[in-house]
Amino acid sequence: MIRISDQPFDAAEALSEFTARATGAGAVVSFTGLVRDQASSSKVETLHLQAYSPMTETGIAEARKAAHERWPLIDSHIIHRTGDMSPGDAIVFVATASAHRRAAFEAADFLMDYLKTEAIFWKKETTASGTQWIEPRAEDYKDRARWTRS
Repeated sequence: MIRISDQPFDAAEALSEFTARATGAGAVVSFTGLVRDQASSSKVETLHLQAYSPMTETGIAEARKAAHERWPLIDSHIIHRTGDMSPGDAIVFVATASAHRRAAFEAADFLMDYLKTEAIFWKKETTASGTQWIEPRAEDYKDRARWTRS
């Protein structure tokens, strides 16, 4: 399941619902990303995210499909916020379920690396110093490169 919305979500509720659906799972792994309160040199006031529908959803669906082809997953769930958010707000939720932990961990990590580097979102951070667009860091691309098959 994939959901992109400008509405807040409750990660604990999403995890509970996901776990209830993951019949037969021996492992459920989840990750919740929060809006950080600190930019490089200033305190973050707001973070604004924009998606480009339907391209954003299509790309995430392809990454989800790739995860299900690569690992023996029972299910996966991705929620991503758009719009204006404040520090501490949940911005992303990824959950994976599998018979065994390694597949669930790796698939969740794979999906997060995709969301950080390839998913079509524009991020703009507002601080007391003004606004700036945010790009993925070199470390994010390095993490994503781990999943490239030779």
